[in-house]
Parts: sequence; structure tokens; C-alpha cells
Amino acid sequence: MKTTQIVTAIALTLTTAAAWAGHYRPATEPMAFSDNARVVSSTPVYEEYNEPRRDCWTERNYRYEKDNRSYGGAILGAVVGGVVGNQFGKGGGKTAATAAGAAIGAMTGDNIDNDDRGARRVPVEEERCRTVDNWSRRVVGYDVVYRYQGNEYTTFLPYDPGRSLKVKVMVSVDER
Repeated sequence: MKTTQIVTAIALTLTTAAAWAGHYRPATEPMAFSDNARVVSSTPVYEEYNEPRRDCWTERNYRYEKDNRSYGGAILGAVVGGVVGNQFGKGGGKTAATAAGAAIGAMTGDNIDNDDRGARRVPVEEERCRTVDNWSRRVVGYDVVYRYQGNEYTTFLPYDPGRSLKVKVMVSVDER
């Protein structure tokens, strides 16, 4: 009788398994829904960047320029010196005295004429420039810690989410 019971149990098991075999369909896609999670903290993340700028200004300096030379005194001195030198000496010495008188007269006349030639202070403007660092920082996003179903998670967002965060929840069957 035991064999009959065993055969009956096997037959019943196979029949039940065959009946359920047509109804079993594995889940192909997980189900998803949206829910809200509480934000624990939202910390801004900064990026530092430099936008150098050119800083220019005008400096006023002075330089000294002498007035233009006058040659009239040298010419007049040479003529007067030549006439005076011509009064001395005889023969070839007269020519040498005339030449020496003209040379000395030219130097003396030039010194007298240009002695008061002053130097003028002339303003000169020069542009000076330098590059100045211009550091700034901007918020590039937020490190967010949020709590959902008793667990804490972290993420990076390009915006501040506020007090709550909408989360997408995926549910699927664990077929272990």
C-alpha cells in the first residue's frame, strides 16, 4: 500500500505542477512610482574662478629740454674777433692772428649768446597697465543628504531641493 500512496503523491504533484506551469510568468520590468523623502541637509558646493582684468592709469613725468641753440652770437663773435685779430701781426702772422681772433671771437660770442639758454620742464604722460586677479566663486550645485524609509542617502543636485525631495522608487521581485 505504501507504493500506491507514493505513486499517487507523485502523480498529484506532477499534475499540480503542470497546472501551475501555464500560469507562471516572471516579472519582466520592475514597477516604479514617485514618493517624497525628507531632506536632512543641503550643502552648497562652490567653484572658484578667476577673471583677470586690466588696470590702467596715466602717470605724468617731466623731462628737461634745453632751448634751441642760437648761432648768431658765434657768427658775430667770429667777425669781430677776425677784425680785432687782423690788427695784430705782420705778413703771415697777420693771417694767423686774424684766424685766431675769429676762432676766439666765435667761441666767446656763442657763450655770450647761449649763456642764458635755459632748460624747460616738459610734461610727459605715460600709460601704465597691470593685470589684476579678480577671483570669484559661484555655486555649482548641492551635496544633499535625504532620508527615505528610515535610511539615509546622498546625491549631488544642481539646485537646492528645499525641505523635501521627490524620489523615484523601483520595486521588483527578488528571485533568489
